[in-house]
Amino acid sequence: MARISSKNKAIQIQTILDDLFPNPQIPLVHKDPYTLLIAVLLSAQCTDLRVNKITPELFKLADNPFDMMQIPVDVIQEIIKPCGLSGAKSKAISNLSKILVNEYNGMVPDGFEQLEALPGVGHKTASVVMCQAFGHPAFRVDTHIHRLARRWGLSNGKNVIQTEFDLKKIFLPEVWNKIHLQMIYYGRLYCPARSHNLENCKICQLYNPTNKN
Repeated sequence: MARISSKNKAIQIQTILDDLFPNPQIPLVHKDPYTLLIAVLLSAQCTDLRVNKITPELFKLADNPFDMMQIPVDVIQEIIKPCGLSGAKSKAISNLSKILVNEYNGMVPDGFEQLEALPGVGHKTASVVMCQAFGHPAFRVDTHIHRLARRWGLSNGKNVIQTEFDLKKIFLPEVWNKIHLQMIYYGRLYCPARSHNLENCKICQLYNPTNKN
């Protein structure tokens, strides 16, 4: 059997994902770039479901950087404690809110360099904000997408940085924003790290029939 190229494999995977998730929505509840930024920051080492349970209380108290910078850090920390890493996250939320007010007139900057310079904001968080809030092509690769890309033979990268580079080469920029969400949803429903059932996973039936990784 001839070996299928990565690009042809990507096209077939994209077809499956488009059929299952034609219009994927970001799972974090938000109303604007600022609330999205805070929600993504909170999602580090925490489930989206838990973040969505916490943010209504937080945003009721302050849903913009002007109000958030006035809230004591310990109050923020108490609210977000269920998300984990509450000490570091509460300080980051407070400090980045002050920076947004003092340097950007309260607006979330529309650029990777500016976003990644904010406290608590790394490349993955910046990627989500850039693509979901501002519509710029970005491919956020977290540990889950990294796992799927290796399982499906789209990348042999040893870390998320290399996997992001590989995926950006085989998928067109105009689908990056959509497909990273599709991969997240597919992985949760059909291709989990544990208790993976090959009979339910169309993609692994095609590209990982031995159920490795």
